[in-house]
Amino acid sequence: MSAARDTSAAAATAAAQTFRALVESADRKFVRVRDAPVHGRLPCHYFHSVFKAYTRLWKFQQEHRARLVEAGLQRWEIGEIASRIGQLYYAQYARTSEARFLLEAYVFYEAILNRGYFQGSSKGLLGKDLSLRYKELRFFARFLVVSLLLNRMEMVKLLVERFRTLVDASKATFREANFKEWKQVVQEIIRFLKSDTSFVHPRPLRYCLKYDSHQASAPYVARFHAKRVLKLHDVVLTSYHRNEVRFTELTLDTYRMLQCLEWEPSGSFFQMHPIESSNNGVLNDQTEASGLIDINLAMDMTDPTLPPNPKKAILYRPTVTQLISVLGTICEELPSDSIFLLYISAPGKVGKLCNSQLDISGVPRNSENVKAAHQNCHPYNESNKRDSSDGDEDYVWLGPRGGGGSNNLYPSDLIPFTRRPLFLIMDSDNSHAFKAGDDPNCSNKIKVLHGAERGERVALLLSPQRPAFRHPCAAEMTDIGSQFTFFLTAPLQAFCHLTGLSPSNTDKEIFQKADMILSSAFSEWEIKLCTSTLLDLVWAQVLSDPFLRRLILRFIFCRSVLFFFHPEADREQYLPCCLPQLPEFISPSSKIVQSNILQLADSLEVTDHFHFDALFGSDAKPEAHLLHIQYILRIAVGEPMLSEKIDLLVATRADHDISGV
Repeated sequence: MSAARDTSAAAATAAAQTFRALVESADRKFVRVRDAPVHGRLPCHYFHSVFKAYTRLWKFQQEHRARLVEAGLQRWEIGEIASRIGQLYYAQYARTSEARFLLEAYVFYEAILNRGYFQGSSKGLLGKDLSLRYKELRFFARFLVVSLLLNRMEMVKLLVERFRTLVDASKATFREANFKEWKQVVQEIIRFLKSDTSFVHPRPLRYCLKYDSHQASAPYVARFHAKRVLKLHDVVLTSYHRNEVRFTELTLDTYRMLQCLEWEPSGSFFQMHPIESSNNGVLNDQTEASGLIDINLAMDMTDPTLPPNPKKAILYRPTVTQLISVLGTICEELPSDSIFLLYISAPGKVGKLCNSQLDISGVPRNSENVKAAHQNCHPYNESNKRDSSDGDEDYVWLGPRGGGGSNNLYPSDLIPFTRRPLFLIMDSDNSHAFKAGDDPNCSNKIKVLHGAERGERVALLLSPQRPAFRHPCAAEMTDIGSQFTFFLTAPLQAFCHLTGLSPSNTDKEIFQKADMILSSAFSEWEIKLCTSTLLDLVWAQVLSDPFLRRLILRFIFCRSVLFFFHPEADREQYLPCCLPQLPEFISPSSKIVQSNILQLADSLEVTDHFHFDALFGSDAKPEAHLLHIQYILRIAVGEPMLSEKIDLLVATRADHDISGV
């Protein structure tokens, strides 16, 4: 018996020594990859090497679990290995944008939670180990990010409750430690969820073939072919606003744009079993994958029918130098048949903002209140002052890091990157500085982007200078993110928010009807664009790309909605613009667009929020009234009030012959 025990102990010791050696080797390789810049070049063998090391380590602990436990292996150590593997997969997703890596990260994190690998750190002697508690807190934060990106909202809610409870318990247990930052992280995720889930998304933000590929226009899109065809290959997303909604380094704006530029897997792919909780609060692991923790499982969960996602780089509060460095790398490696997208959401000038300057249905603000809020928005000192007539104010402000110049991005800073095809979305109160070449009041042509390209003409989508909302509660821009970005990523929800509607409180059938009207409008506009000979090559060459085509359609919608939302005398600063100009037949003044917006507003019963009187008032042209009557006849079949509506319209224009209607 003694000999057997000695042999068993020796085997356990040998297994433990091998295990520790594998852990040290894997950790060294992990640090090398973890500390590598996400957006720069990194030899592929680095990732292959570290994945190979952790695969070997994971299999070893599975095969020798009994001996390792005998030698003193703790459950949290297994959880730490699984957490490292999850981090590796998430890092690979961030570098490649391949959904399977995000799924792999979820599988490992879910297994850690379901098996309670870190729960032992809250009990007994381990409960007094501060370093283990930090590991557990970091695990929850990382799992929350992955669950958010996968839209596993039930899991997110569960994690938030567990996370908040753990932070509170940690403050009580480790009284000498400061958990203020962790408390702030909890507040961030609660605010993030409150902002994003206040509008229920009936359809995914990602590109979904079911919703975003329109049957009527699909043949026209398939046949469309410009002289040159470009596909979206790389994306750079950066956002900075004071007090903006964010969780860790993921802001609400970049979160929406990131998903907007990815494919939504279809069919049986991407489906996971729901997380269920038993009566005693212990999770029931319904996911076979999580039980196995197969390191290559997500390969079987990838949709082979979809093309790859464009690569995305998310820059959190970068300096201009860092942004330029990333753009330079992308331009150097961009394939010849591709285009890259740059999205920037940032304020125009230091000291200029912010929520207090938002317009609520055209009501002027008290000047003293605006002045006071203006002073509180950004620190504004002598070093920031510039003459208002100086062209140096034509920039966007990327954040508070470094000196003033390192934060200011000028239009001219982007000129070197116009040697390659660029699609620029500028969401800023100073976005119009990027079209200075077309502004007769601007004499400084050096800092112009449009018209000063160095090889490729840039496609620009520029936000309004000021957002506006119907409902006073919507006045805080920081609570819902950028309005322009909201329109580009969730157009119907943005429309509802603009008019003070809540999709969650709107009748489901009414909302679905509005969604169908909007889809039909997009389909009509697609056909118009694909059959036009007037479309500028800058837009024609990207129209075949589904992501960019959808952004263009949503821009048209945003511009048209805001056009009718504001009276003509107060309209210009609230309208987005694009350069080069899109054809007139899809402008707000075109009959097809007017009819589409009117039909959508009528379906949601918010026509009184818009200034359609310019189209159908007593001074309107006869053809405008014919358009309105044709609209009513088209959608109001069987409506009791149809005759009264027509009589009213006829009475307003009795001096014109409308008998043909």
